[in-house]
Amino acid sequence: MGDRAVCLLSGGLDSAVCLAKAVHDGFEAYALSFDYGQRHAVELQAARRVAQRLGARDHITVPVNLRLFGGSALTADIDVPKGRDTASMAQGVPVTYVPARNTVFLSLALAWAETLGASGIFIGVNAIDYSGYPDCRPEFIEAFEKMARLATRAATEEGPAIRIHTPLIALTKAGIVRLGAELGLDFSLTHSCYDPDAQGRSCGACDSCLLRRAGFAEAGIADPLPYRV
Repeated sequence: MGDRAVCLLSGGLDSAVCLAKAVHDGFEAYALSFDYGQRHAVELQAARRVAQRLGARDHITVPVNLRLFGGSALTADIDVPKGRDTASMAQGVPVTYVPARNTVFLSLALAWAETLGASGIFIGVNAIDYSGYPDCRPEFIEAFEKMARLATRAATEEGPAIRIHTPLIALTKAGIVRLGAELGLDFSLTHSCYDPDAQGRSCGACDSCLLRRAGFAEAGIADPLPYRV
């Protein structure tokens, strides 16, 4: 088994492909999910399925109640936007952005990675089809990695700094789908919707659903998930 790595796993398409990539590259993967007060638990159920199927060495879900702060359609009583075109998605930071979410998640991943003696953290951020989230940009990742070199014993006393791996950052959504297919990922295990119904079916109209559906269509691969729309 290769080096250890902590892999952030939401249960969505991008994080599942990212975990599959870490496993493919020979890392001993430790999957990390968060129950952060999001609108639904469907994605956490998906995360459990994905971690088990891909053979993660361990998978833990950390409670971090970001709903106490609100400020997002995913953590407050704010409607999730539906039916937006790509031009609208590219305008500004959407209301589905959760303030400082990736900063919080990466910080906790860094703590676990240091405890495990892991050499890396995998996160499925994407700078192309990313819906305008500021904490998915390369400059954010570079800044966090620099901070990690200053903040951890692993870097200051014991050896190399923990590296942040972003294998999807320069891929289109279609490219992510193609990579997942090449890695043999079962896409039916994943969940991407911001606003599923009580049965867990994806809405088909939120930004995340639209980007996912467009990615599968462009890749020429059938999306196995059922959609309400």
